[in-house]
Amino acid sequence: MPIEENKVVAFHYTLKNDAGEVLDSSEGRDPLSYLHGSGNIIPGLEKELSGKEAGDTLQARVEPSEGYGEVQPSLVQEVPRDAFQGVEDIQPGMQFQAQTEGGPLLVTVTKLEGDTVTVDGNHPLAGETLNFDVSVESVREASAEELEHGHVHGEGGHQH
Repeated sequence: MPIEENKVVAFHYTLKNDAGEVLDSSEGRDPLSYLHGSGNIIPGLEKELSGKEAGDTLQARVEPSEGYGEVQPSLVQEVPRDAFQGVEDIQPGMQFQAQTEGGPLLVTVTKLEGDTVTVDGNHPLAGETLNFDVSVESVREASAEELEHGHVHGEGGHQH
């Protein structure tokens, strides 16, 4: 059964950057399951998986525009330390949820300088070309409930 819209796909993957460093992997875990065509994974990888079948392996190179986007300098901001009320020890790498005009945004502290904290609202992989090694484990029909909810239920997927 080929991977196409509204099919549930389970796959193992290893994700590397262009330097060959492993950024993420499903090794030692259950395969990742998603509902194809519902935007559950990055567009470039979903596009590469279309038409594949259980047992297929592939290497997919995903440019930033089809992954986590380009780095947006406007999402890097300096804010006063007192904006972090109740947080005693702010360190680079810490993440906070900021309220923005567009809704909540996860930001990462990148620098501390005196009473100024630099935060970055870009996804950590923004601007990165992503290199996936993928092994398709299974492809099945989605249940009516999965289609209604727009994501996978059960093993490797979302539990209600």
